Amino acid sequence: MNDGNEVTGQAGASKRKDARRNQETLLETAAAVFVTSGVNAPVRDIAAKAGVGLGTIYRHFPTRADLIIAVYRHQVDACAEAGPTLLATSPSPHAALGQWINLFVDFLVTKHGLAAVLRSDNSDFEALHAYFLDRLVPVCTELLEAATVAGEIRPDIDAYELMRGVGNLCIGADSDPRYDARHMVELLVAGLGRPHHWPRPAG
Repeated sequence: MNDGNEVTGQAGASKRKDARRNQETLLETAAAVFVTSGVNAPVRDIAAKAGVGLGTIYRHFPTRADLIIAVYRHQVDACAEAGPTLLATSPSPHAALGQWINLFVDFLVTKHGLAAVLRSDNSDFEALHAYFLDRLVPVCTELLEAATVAGEIRPDIDAYELMRGVGNLCIGADSDPRYDARHMVELLVAGLGRPHHWPRPAG
């Protein structure tokens, strides 16, 4: 009889799931604190808002760099995972693309201090830009291809170029209150639309 082993296995799986959930909550809390207070916010503030002790944070993330990297990767993952969901639930691929670009803009505009940190000489951050591209460019490509096949957007749009363009439109969004990056990006996404007189792609 393996009932004991099954119970132990289920308990272990449940504990791992709880640990993952707790870590996700911690990362989301840290991200929110970074948005309001910057990446140099006191770790004790993050611990207090997450409802955990300082020791819990340091056990998972021994240095501030470890925490920043984990928050960044977590936010990139959330943005990447949203793409297929939006494509499946939106009224059209173009609508899904627009909603995903909005999430991408939120990520770019709200990562206060991260850009400066990523440009620092800390070697721990070197791999993050590659991770960002590896996770998000394929998702943007999938959304663009779906919208192209549906005849909703022009066929000559490269995902990397689009993301760079969106990134450029977001520069200065946090330093000029008169500049609305989201509105400018909405105009860009609307401009991707295929004029009605263009033929649909063959096949």
